[in-house]
Amino acid sequence: MTRISLIVGLLLANAARAETPPVTYQVEDSFENVTFAIESAIVGAGLVVDHVSHTGEMLERTRADVGSDRVLFLGADVFSFCSATVSRQVMEVNPLNIQHCPYGIFVFETPEAPGKITVGHQQYDGSMAPVNDLLSAIVKEALSLD
Repeated sequence: MTRISLIVGLLLANAARAETPPVTYQVEDSFENVTFAIESAIVGAGLVVDHVSHTGEMLERTRADVGSDRVLFLGADVFSFCSATVSRQVMEVNPLNIQHCPYGIFVFETPEAPGKITVGHQQYDGSMAPVNDLLSAIVKEALSLD
C-alpha cells in the first residue's frame, strides 16, 4: 500500500465514522438532575468517571473571546470513563480500538429548548458493539428507560 493510498484510506475511514450519528435520548428534567443521574449510573455500573468536561461552561466563558454572541448551551457536560472488562473485550478483537477509550456520554440543554435535556453517546461499528451496549445501558439506567 502506498503512502498516498494509506492517507486516502484513513481520511475516508474518518469521514465515514464522522457521519455515523450519535445515539440520543431526550428527557424533560433539570440539567442538574440528569447529570447527577448519568454520573450515578456510571458509578453504579462499577466504573469510575475519569473526567467531566464542562464544555458548555468553556464555550460560554470564551464566547466573546472568539467573537460570538450566540449562547449555545444552558448546560453541557461530557462524562469520560472506561470499562476494563468491555475495553479488554473489544481490544482483544482489535487493538486499534484503543483509540476510542475513554468512552463518553454527553448531556446538554439548549436555550431553544429549556428543560429538555439531550443525553447521548457515539455509536460505534463492528467490534465496538459491546461498548454501544454498555453506553446505552448506562443511559437507560440513568433515565429510567427500559
